[in-house]
Amino acid sequence: MSKRTRTTASAWLPAAVLLALAGNAAAQETQAPAPAKARDLSAVIVTGTRADNRTESSSLTPIDVVSAKVLQQTGTSELSTALARIIPSLNFPRPAAADSADTQRPAQLRGLSPDEVLVLVNGKRWHPGAILLNNGVIGRGSQPVDLNTIPMSAIDHIEVLRDGASAQYGSDAIAGVINVILKQGAKGGDVQVTGGQYSAGDGRQWQGSANFGIPLGGDKGWLRLALQSGNQDHTNRAGPDNRPGFPQLGVNFRQGDPDVHDNNLLLNAQYDITPDVQLYSFGHYGRRQSTSPAFFRYGTNSPKPNNALIGQVYPDGFLPLEHADSTDTSLVAGLRGKIGGWRWDLSGNYGRNRVSYETRNSTNYAYLNDLGSAPSVFSDGILSAEQQSLDLDVAKDIQAGWLPNSLTVAFGAQYLRQTYAIDAGSLPSWYVGTSGVSGGAQGFAGWQPANAVDASRHDVAAYLDLETNLTDRLGVAAAVRHEHYNDFGNTTSGSLSGRFDFTDSFAIRGSASTGFRAPSLGQEYFSQISSLFYGAGSLPGLPAGIYNRGLVPVGSQIAQLLGAEALKPEKSRNYTLGTVWSPTDALTLSLDVYQINIRDRVALSGAISTTTPAVVSYLAANGISDLGYSSVNYFTNAADTRTRGVDFVGSYLADLGNAGTLATTLSANYNQNTVTDVKPNPAVLDNLGVSFVRLNRQDIQGYLGNSSPRSKLILNEQYNVGNWGVTGTLTRYGRYTSYVSSLASYNPNATPPVIDQTFTPKWVLDLAVNYNLHDWTFTVGADNALDAHPDRNIANNTNNGTLPYSTFSPFGYNGAYVYGKVRYSWQ
Repeated sequence: MSKRTRTTASAWLPAAVLLALAGNAAAQETQAPAPAKARDLSAVIVTGTRADNRTESSSLTPIDVVSAKVLQQTGTSELSTALARIIPSLNFPRPAAADSADTQRPAQLRGLSPDEVLVLVNGKRWHPGAILLNNGVIGRGSQPVDLNTIPMSAIDHIEVLRDGASAQYGSDAIAGVINVILKQGAKGGDVQVTGGQYSAGDGRQWQGSANFGIPLGGDKGWLRLALQSGNQDHTNRAGPDNRPGFPQLGVNFRQGDPDVHDNNLLLNAQYDITPDVQLYSFGHYGRRQSTSPAFFRYGTNSPKPNNALIGQVYPDGFLPLEHADSTDTSLVAGLRGKIGGWRWDLSGNYGRNRVSYETRNSTNYAYLNDLGSAPSVFSDGILSAEQQSLDLDVAKDIQAGWLPNSLTVAFGAQYLRQTYAIDAGSLPSWYVGTSGVSGGAQGFAGWQPANAVDASRHDVAAYLDLETNLTDRLGVAAAVRHEHYNDFGNTTSGSLSGRFDFTDSFAIRGSASTGFRAPSLGQEYFSQISSLFYGAGSLPGLPAGIYNRGLVPVGSQIAQLLGAEALKPEKSRNYTLGTVWSPTDALTLSLDVYQINIRDRVALSGAISTTTPAVVSYLAANGISDLGYSSVNYFTNAADTRTRGVDFVGSYLADLGNAGTLATTLSANYNQNTVTDVKPNPAVLDNLGVSFVRLNRQDIQGYLGNSSPRSKLILNEQYNVGNWGVTGTLTRYGRYTSYVSSLASYNPNATPPVIDQTFTPKWVLDLAVNYNLHDWTFTVGADNALDAHPDRNIANNTNNGTLPYSTFSPFGYNGAYVYGKVRYSWQ
């Protein structure tokens, strides 16, 4: 038997075991006199509908309802990771050694950009993070919401709408909507402590959490509090430098998760002012401190010292550390009630994320050269993103004589104000001087006064929703929403959806909608200088190595000189068609196919080298010199894309009588992203040489295409008997590809070869066992129990062997994680 055959067999073995268990359970279940339902589909949903009686089982569009119990069963303490283990169309990679990308990691839905999914909490728009992902990671160029700031202990359930919803909610809802519903009421609570570490011996973690309720005014109201505090040590899967004279220096780089310490507090409250009027509020405060590595700088003990001055400060070399201190605050307050059959809700919403940066264990060579000394810790600057909104929502179920059922009429308005700011760092963090010596803090140069910005914009929107059942079997809905942004003008979105129940157990559903996403203020105004490893062929005229790159705003002089244009909103057309079938009470199945066409995708341009003679002369002739970086990027409406895919969800519950219950869920997603059109290259770039492109091959084929797995399958088994419970989740991640930036650089005969790398599919098995004793629950578990790792990078992508794994890996590369958990709960 070949090695590959043995590997494939061992990967399929756990799947076969779980499927066998499910099949055995099915056989036994047929003898059970009263099978339980596979899932509770009777709960009323609030996402994607304004009606107050729409349930998951009767939804017109595909929606997943994830309970707090199911979130807990995933074993993880991260909300995004938990959702990725439950919903196959959601991807949550673990990038590393990419500046701040591991501080606020992005989540993707249907392979689209992380900022093309709208996040709501209790139906209210949640604010984006201040960090803009600008390095070579999944979600590159996006300014996403940080889902992991929401404590899992505060969550009652999550509704994930897998359909475009801009006509109902506005910007960002192209891929779908994630609506986090918080726990309510004064009763019940729990306290939990968990801890664990990776099988490699690092990455030790602990977390404590609590949530509880307090009555207000007797039975008139309640206040719920959720607290969470945790710590995570870093991991490292880096390798030694394989160049001659370097291996004996050992492992000096770091590739893995950062050091993190975080605290979160979330409150949710409600008080009945009158029987028909409620005052409500919820808010959050969180602080996350994380420390991530930059690239190692070699000292005088190596064949190639980083700089002639390094011997004065770090003769043995140094590893710069990037420290981010993120503070997250939000508050929503409002009044809601009923009058004359009308349901109304008036609320104010505030959210802010502030991230302060420091570079530690570093130096600034230019500052050292010119002033004789340099600090080792640098204040790099502050990013902040803020959002305020005022919302009015009104709805009523109207009895119209010409309709057999009531018509839900809903309308509302929103005022939205957003701001984005960059505060410059201290002088030593960005100092360059005129000596020609490398300037800026090594690892992460601070923001210069020229980078500082304080931008804002506002949006006014109004919407109308109509929803009814035209017959007992046919339900329909329509929505329209108009918005006016003061920075790019007007846009209108609309949607139509319907569902026909052929029988009580079989239905078809479909929808068509238009949508949009406004370019984030970060995409319009963010700028930064960062150091990155570029493989051979990534920067024209330069060999593989670590180079400084400048991300410049589209309105800056250098961006305009190199072909940048004002950003426009993305526009989308979404189509979904699916079936829902429940052949028995114990089995439910759904299948939905979809297509999403997006015009004018906002993307980060390919790296435009500023070191070739033609570019240097051109920029100098226009007054720009001494850039301090080797390439520049800017944001651009560069491409149109098409996303096609299919979602499948099947749930089965076997009642085994005295032997317990076995719940089986099989879900899968296949997703293909294709760039259908690339806007013509700016003439100025053509004049400077054909190798300069608005979007390079890696952007077209990779970041906007297939650098996320095309397929993902999740098989979950939950077995309960007596006080015991066993959970097994087997996930198959499909193949994905890392692309060479241009065909001109593609060279399989080079040493090492410069070629694309396609990563083979991988199976990941998560296991957990829990025991309930009165109000206590004790859990031991192993995530990635079989210690699966992604394929190692090919030689050209390893930075001389130091970075063996790809940042594109959908499940990271840390290996097996073993943990224990103790939970005490009360009713």
